[in-house]
Amino acid sequence: SGNYYNQGEIRKKELEQSCSLLGITASDVTVLDHRDLPDNPALEWDTQLLAAFVLKHIEANNINLVVTFDAGGVSGHANHISLYTALRYKCCFEIFVLFLCLGCRVVVLESVNLFRKYISVLDVPVSCLLPRDALFILTEEETEQARRAMRCHRSQLLWFRRIYMLFSRYMVINSLRLL
Repeated sequence: SGNYYNQGEIRKKELEQSCSLLGITASDVTVLDHRDLPDNPALEWDTQLLAAFVLKHIEANNINLVVTFDAGGVSGHANHISLYTALRYKCCFEIFVLFLCLGCRVVVLESVNLFRKYISVLDVPVSCLLPRDALFILTEEETEQARRAMRCHRSQLLWFRRIYMLFSRYMVINSLRLL
């Protein structure tokens, strides 16, 4: 629930506001609040437990595409990496269920080095030349919408996230790979 700084309830509301701005209704937002999956940037979550939650959510909601982090978690956040590990675990051991029965594909957001991460649109030529399965380049309007959505997370807008909003390539360009 994002309770690392005891702000879980605030962060839930901020998430709903951000999603609403992106056209996602509150009824389509699920916040998992489990004592064994605490918000903590240094703590890896239990792979099997998280994978079970994710698979249950995929099945219950007929989800056909999951977008998650890669092994680098974009920022090295252990919880982000745990999501990748859980999905990879589920994909390896239950690939038949995920892909054939449910028709669900999993793509991971490519983590890039610090230099590329903060050169914004200047990373477009590099990203176009490198191998990937999907590449999304946002329009100016889409980038501004993403910034407005990020601003909804007021409790998390520390100085480094403000720099991120200005210079991060992830606000403009995202490269993805099939898991």
